Amino acid sequence: MQKIIKCRKISKGHARGEVIVTKDPLSFLGGVNPEKGTIIESGHELYGKNISGKILVIPAGKGSTVGSYVIFQMAKNNTAPLAIISIKAEPIIATGAIMAGIPMVDQPDVNILYLLKEGDLVEVDADSEVIKILNPAKTNLKIKNK
Repeated sequence: MQKIIKCRKISKGHARGEVIVTKDPLSFLGGVNPEKGTIIESGHELYGKNISGKILVIPAGKGSTVGSYVIFQMAKNNTAPLAIISIKAEPIIATGAIMAGIPMVDQPDVNILYLLKEGDLVEVDADSEVIKILNPAKTNLKIKNK
């Protein structure tokens, strides 16, 4: 049985895939290699991991406004995340997701940073403002269907 989490649409679209989760805010400028999709920020929880083709789950973005263009470049390089889920969207990543056509949502009605684990399968439907956890047996917490 899938679990459904309500959220807010930032950038339209729909994506399904495995999540990669961090409790650290992420800067795309200087924090991500846009040619490979690898986290290069020293000391970051995801250092050395690849976010390409994953559903990226972050608390928020940080850093320079040029980060929006890094996200756009990643989309052109086919190294971008499939979708972005943020606890609180900020303008840099939101603008990048919109420019790149990457589905993005924020303000989930549960704290997904502690609910989801790397590799969990989710579906982000930004247009319907929902996140569907497709393999809830692997998650850490029980949540109610909405």
